[in-house]
Amino acid sequence: MAYLKIKDGKKHGRCSGFLVAENFVLTAAHCYGRQVTVLMGANDISQPEATQQEIPVLLQIPHEGYDEHTLKNDIMLLLLEWNVSPTMWVGAIALPSAHERVEPGTLCTVAGWGSLWPDAVFYANTLREVDVLVMPDAACPRNPDWLYRHYDPATMMCVGDPAQLYDTAKGDSGGPLVCGGTAQGIVSWGPCKAPGVYTKISVFVPWIRDTMKIFQPGARP
Repeated sequence: MAYLKIKDGKKHGRCSGFLVAENFVLTAAHCYGRQVTVLMGANDISQPEATQQEIPVLLQIPHEGYDEHTLKNDIMLLLLEWNVSPTMWVGAIALPSAHERVEPGTLCTVAGWGSLWPDAVFYANTLREVDVLVMPDAACPRNPDWLYRHYDPATMMCVGDPAQLYDTAKGDSGGPLVCGGTAQGIVSWGPCKAPGVYTKISVFVPWIRDTMKIFQPGARP
């Protein structure tokens, strides 16, 4: 897990992300800011910890097809100024195969430092995690006059059983949906209660691989 400290003028924000290579963090494109710093190996972000590694972001690379209005293609790579030092608290997570499918009913885990309450902004200082169910696409109906009107099953996942009341909240954006040790989704958007909408990582695996090769320091133009 990575905690993202975002500065945009006088505004300060927070998001999550996750390490996918020694110098790349994957997150949501809407977490873009004028200045972003990544904190790896953190549990309590309110105080320094021996496990923490703080690294500035050298370059933010949102997907070229990202739409800030519909949040389609809500995925972004962050190139770090220097490589992380691998430890038992800091390491890259596996990505899925291209176009791999996660079946509805799969139990996955999501974590972050977002708001503790769905209808109020009261951020957590310590990392929280919860198990959530992958839902069928029909649980996020594409009704032009309702909450999920921009839901696209080709690039998005519907996650979180409304009957269980477990969900992400404001400030958790960019965090990974981990299923069987693999990052399958990125916290993207949704209403105050489950189900939420996640970016489907498997669709973007070729883009992730190609982009890391292009922007890897020392790569030929």
